[in-house]
Amino acid sequence: MCGILAVLGITDNSQAKRSRIIELSRRLRHRGPDWSGLHCHEDCYLAHQRLAIVDPASGDQPLYNEDKTVAVTVNGEIYNHKELREKLKSHQFRTGSDCEVIAHLYEEYGEDFVDMLDGMFSFVLLDTRDKSFIAARDAIGITPLYIGWGLDGSVWFASEMKALSDDCERFMSFLPGHIYSSKTGELRRWYNPPWYSEHIPSAPYDSLVLRKAFEKAVVKRLMTDVPFGVLLSGGLDSSLVASVASRYMKDSEAACQWGTQLHTFCIGLKGSPDLKAAREVADYLGTRHHEFYFTVQEGLDALEEVIYHIETYDVTTIRASTPMFLMSRKIKSLGVKMVLSGEGSDEIFGGYLYFHKAPNKEELHQETCSKIKALHLYDCLRANKSTSAWGVEARVPFLDKEFINVAMSIDPEWKMIRPDLGRIEKWILRNAFDDEHNPYLPKHILYRQKEQFSDGVGYSWIDGLKDHANQQMQC
Repeated sequence: MCGILAVLGITDNSQAKRSRIIELSRRLRHRGPDWSGLHCHEDCYLAHQRLAIVDPASGDQPLYNEDKTVAVTVNGEIYNHKELREKLKSHQFRTGSDCEVIAHLYEEYGEDFVDMLDGMFSFVLLDTRDKSFIAARDAIGITPLYIGWGLDGSVWFASEMKALSDDCERFMSFLPGHIYSSKTGELRRWYNPPWYSEHIPSAPYDSLVLRKAFEKAVVKRLMTDVPFGVLLSGGLDSSLVASVASRYMKDSEAACQWGTQLHTFCIGLKGSPDLKAAREVADYLGTRHHEFYFTVQEGLDALEEVIYHIETYDVTTIRASTPMFLMSRKIKSLGVKMVLSGEGSDEIFGGYLYFHKAPNKEELHQETCSKIKALHLYDCLRANKSTSAWGVEARVPFLDKEFINVAMSIDPEWKMIRPDLGRIEKWILRNAFDDEHNPYLPKHILYRQKEQFSDGVGYSWIDGLKDHANQQMQC
């Protein structure tokens, strides 16, 4: 997970301004400690802080087309880059980076190529031939991106607000699934799936179709040239990610470099529910499991730093980000740069316990649509910024575009919680992986009730936070 900063149309083109942009880009270095790059063309600057995951040796950014008239700075991963290269055989590629296809796709298709990308990404592309530029963000907002405006009319883009806050007159979150074009000066939505309109779908539930779609989403995220693992809480979602990854690991290209045994990671207060459940799943799957502990005081001591990195005061997000932030530091110390994580399932399948109160399938479906659309403000923000604070990239298979389309096309009657039929929350997902002949998980894990991440790490973490807040209020 990299850090990008772009400043376009700036009036002060002095060496002092260049130095200022480099200084602001360094505020993002935690996201990409492996390389720093800067491209300048007249009054336009593209800066990049790289976390090298694919092609670490030659994929430094910004990236270019053949004659360097098109430059792009990218944060993310393009999982279908090999297929896209097949459509671009007339183009000459300089690197093995998955992100280089963006420059060539723009040459071939103009601004209307973003929907061809399968991955998580935020990018800014500069066409020096006419000094036009575009910026785009992935469908769900897995990667962060912000847009700002300078007093001189310049347009700014950055992976985190801290690179914009001192120099922009105003700034805001760049909407997921949107593209900005300098030719119109406006944002427009490029991501237009059927579920976005919130019309009630009617496709029948097919457990094998759902299972295959998720397995495909996990497998494509095993694309890496660096050590990786899975964040395993022992709940349904992370356990399914670990199970599928472990099952397909031996056939992946990553196995040739890093072996066939999957690494899994869990954190919690001593005696927490997550630690126990994760250990059981890891033993069942035969992973190399890493268990980390933290104390309530260590969590409290980290709060200020956590808020600095995640850039929100949302209470629930901070509460859940803190253990993830602490765990990411431990993971990075082991030399691991990329992890798979289970975010998104609860939003897609109505997994939160309040979905028990859904009065009908129509309102349940509308609520799941709303939750997915808001993910970039909460769980995606937490997963991305908590891990990237230490130079670790989090990939989220449940938020795969194709998988979401499959899951959100199912008649929502199947997502309704029906105790009379033995259907608990996320029953259709649990049932899809309930294979008697070749089990993915133990039954009691497959049907384990939902725990919030910050609850599962230990209930005294929440109590400790409340006590700390009360003490601060009394001071």
